[in-house]
This record gives sequence, C-alpha cells and structure tokens, in this order.
Amino acid sequence: MAAPDLDIITFGRSGVDIYPLEIATGLEDIYSFGKFLGGSPTNVAVAAARLGHTPAVITGVGDDPFGRYVVKEMERLGVSGRFVVKNGELNTPITLCEIFPPDDFPLYFYRKPSAPDLQVAPEHLDLDAIREVPLFWFSGTGLSEEPSRSAHFEALEARGRTRHTVFDLDYRPMFWSSPDEARELYREALKHTTVAVGNKEECEVAVGETEPERAADALLELGVEIAIVKQGPKGVLGKTRDDRVEVAPNLIEVINGLGAGDSFGGSLAHGLLAGQDLETILTRCNAAGAIVTSRLECSTAMPTGEEIDLLLAGGDPNHGQTVEQMLGALRNRGIAAPATETAPVTEKTA
Repeated sequence: MAAPDLDIITFGRSGVDIYPLEIATGLEDIYSFGKFLGGSPTNVAVAAARLGHTPAVITGVGDDPFGRYVVKEMERLGVSGRFVVKNGELNTPITLCEIFPPDDFPLYFYRKPSAPDLQVAPEHLDLDAIREVPLFWFSGTGLSEEPSRSAHFEALEARGRTRHTVFDLDYRPMFWSSPDEARELYREALKHTTVAVGNKEECEVAVGETEPERAADALLELGVEIAIVKQGPKGVLGKTRDDRVEVAPNLIEVINGLGAGDSFGGSLAHGLLAGQDLETILTRCNAAGAIVTSRLECSTAMPTGEEIDLLLAGGDPNHGQTVEQMLGALRNRGIAAPATETAPVTEKTA
C-alpha cells in the first residue's frame, strides 16, 4: 500500500557499527568500543531525517539482539522501520573499523555467509510505496547477491525511472566476484536512474571512466538527469545536460572519514526534494560530509541544517570540542543521552 507520510525510501544495508573509542590504535590493542547504527542506505536515511524528512528503509535484520537494536535505533533517529524484514536464519551483521586520521580508516565487514539485508526478496516489497515515494535511494551493494538483486530490479521497474530515483554507486570489492560482474548490473540499474552519485573508482566500475568529466558525461549518456562525481580532496563535480558545477572541499580537521558519503547523500536527498539548484545542493552536501569527518561515529554524527549553515559561514559545528571530549561524551552516552531521547531535527523546506 502507499505510504503518503514518507518522502524518502532507501533500500539496502543495515547493521551495527562497532567503532573503537580510541584513535590511532589497531583493533588488537583496543579495549573500549561504541555501538552505533550502521549501513550506508540506513545512514543516508538518518542524515535526511536530521534535515527534517520522513524516511523509511527497506532492509533486513537478524532475529537477535543486534537486530532489535537496529530497528529501535533507526526509529529513535527518525527513520521508520516498517519495511524491515526479520530473518530467522542469519545474524545481524556488524562492521568494525580502525581510525588513523587523516586518511586511513580500514573497515572489517562481518556479513558471512550472507546478511539479512541481502535476503530481502521481491515478495517483501511494498511496490505502491516505492512507486509513489518522492525520492527512492538504492546502492550498488544491494545488486551483489540474490534475492536482493531481483528485489532491487523489481523496485526499479515499479518506479519506471520516476524522478527522483537515486543510485549510490557504492562499490565494495569484497561483495563482488569481479568489477566486470558489477559493471554489467550497474549499467542495467542505470537505465532506471535519474541521479547517479559515486567517487572516481565507483564510476570506473559503472562506466569505465575515472576522469571526472568523462565519467559524468558517460553517466549522462546512459540517461541519468544528474551525474555527481566525488573527487576527494578536489571536491565534487556535478553535471546535467545543461549545467556543470564544481564545488571545492571544506577545510576541516578530519578525525574519521567514514560516514561522510552518507551525510553527503542525506543532504543530496534534501536538496533534490527542496528544489535547490545544483550548486547549492553540492555546496551543502560537501559541508554535510565534512562535518561527519570531524566526528568519530557515523549515524549519530549526521549534521542538522543549522550546523551546515554554521560551517558554511566559517563557524565550528563542533563548538571547539576536542577529540578527547568527543570520546568522553561517547563513552558516557548511556548516562548523558538516554536511549529514549529523540534526536533533534530541523524543519525542512520545499
């Protein structure tokens, strides 16, 4: 059935991020960890909720304590869990990382033999809700395995390339047998896509190009309306058939680069729904991503609109907090921020 209360549906990974509460130390020497909601499409939904939207996630979790945590935490953070599929055979996946600022953040996925989010099947989908929601977001990982692959293509067929259908190219080599396998499926998915976003390496998988201009042009030639190529320290390039925008990165002290792309994605979804021009969208996306890199976790680090405004105005969205102060706040979360507390959101504009 349709879900008129929703303005965003994302589809894909969910799980639990187990992040060290120490930096510049290998996991073998870590004794203090924090537990956070994880999974890129889920974090995109959280980022959009922080900006005032009403998202839901199509995903799967295990019938276990971590699965209960995922649903409880996503709803606490403003994301509907109505489309979460409970799997009685597989455990909810966890992801660990190491934090070596400014640019080394190894990830360790525990998703074998499969993950519940990759077992979401076509029969689990609410096609009316997918068809009618103003923005549908999916990621490349969901195409890597059956039955998730078939479910994604059924959802895309239902959408019929309706604006806005956003493809986060999100290529993770450990989920694929080869780039060629991913490329074939990416190109098929791009036939249903109105907005494509990815970094240079992901664009190479999708269209065989790493040079940003050629990559964006190749995506446009496949029929997308907006092609966005993330260029790391060179900023971001966005192109339509009539417009070209390049936005420089924000200068900020990086603590943990993980989650920046998800924050970028939530701000992208907001900008598309608000009808912002491409330069405004990408400027705010860059700022949103930068803010998350200046914090330690992902889901609960997603910025509000006011924090994005503050960074763009030259201010400090972290209000001078040191890394040790941030770590201390995370270690004391159970005392300082009860789980029943609702995360603040900012009013959206459309």
